[in-house]
Amino acid sequence: MNAAHPTPLKFLHPGWFTLVMGLSGLALAWHAAGPVLGPWAEGSALVIGALAATVCVVLLAGSLRRWQRHPEALAEDLRHPVRHAFVAAIPVALILLATWLQAMGLARPLAQALWWIGSIGQLSVTVWALGRWLAPTVAHAPDAQSLWNGITPVLYIPVVGNVVAPLAGVGFEHALWSAVHFGIGVFFWPVVFTLLVARRLAHGPMPPRLQPTWFISLAPAAVVGLCVLRFGWPPGVAAAMWGVGLFMLLWVGTQARRYFAQPFALPFWAVSFPLAAFTALTFKLAAALAHPGLQLAALGLLALVSVVIAALVLATIKGLRQGTLLAPEPVAPVVTAAP
Repeated sequence: MNAAHPTPLKFLHPGWFTLVMGLSGLALAWHAAGPVLGPWAEGSALVIGALAATVCVVLLAGSLRRWQRHPEALAEDLRHPVRHAFVAAIPVALILLATWLQAMGLARPLAQALWWIGSIGQLSVTVWALGRWLAPTVAHAPDAQSLWNGITPVLYIPVVGNVVAPLAGVGFEHALWSAVHFGIGVFFWPVVFTLLVARRLAHGPMPPRLQPTWFISLAPAAVVGLCVLRFGWPPGVAAAMWGVGLFMLLWVGTQARRYFAQPFALPFWAVSFPLAAFTALTFKLAAALAHPGLQLAALGLLALVSVVIAALVLATIKGLRQGTLLAPEPVAPVVTAAP
């Protein structure tokens, strides 16, 4: 336990579930590599997915304990203009675990239950998060800059994160409900992107600690492309989404050295799931088009995302041991809003 912060549980905010998202995404990327790399890729997917499930259970237990011991900390998260969006990482993590279980052919009843809990939870969080945009709050004070402090790429998780639902929902024969989620996510994807660009150009950069979250911009295109293939739509549409994802990766990737030059912090995990999802899409698209060039690119991406997430895991373990993670996070001044 960190002597300087004797109550680290107080700082276990929902953003920690991005670890589950990243690990689940990596497991699904390895599973997608199965037809190319053979059984050992499936074995890797099984081990990594089991690790993701273990981390999820630990985080759920810790979050419940935090709610009991530090309800004021949870209330602050729900009011915070940035951290409130991380609440959606919980249902998204559950949906991704259900997707992994389905892909591996494991515990189908459990997978279905996780999917329904995650699906309903994700829709509820989306309504709640967007409801804040309509509510009269102190964010509408004369200081207009305060309006934009909450516009960060983290908003993709509660708003556009609905597109994750079809990945398992179609296989569970819930295609209609999956399409509902898909429509919500696709509708708000350009809305969030437009707000992010407007915030950056008109109101300056985000605080350095949040800048790695720009990598989340890669996730919508990657997951939408996977959903296109899952719905059985023409692979050309998925290829178009792959192109958008490639642009996002190159666009944001040009700033990676600057983003990650700062001391390690939880927002570094923002690169994990988007890159894993893009890797999985590349494998799936290569198979659908029988394109050897895409297959080679997918193998390179798999190596890259595996190294990146391994480094993130090691850095996280080191940060926990040194007490630098479960501690108050330095953030720019923001104006809180009623939940």
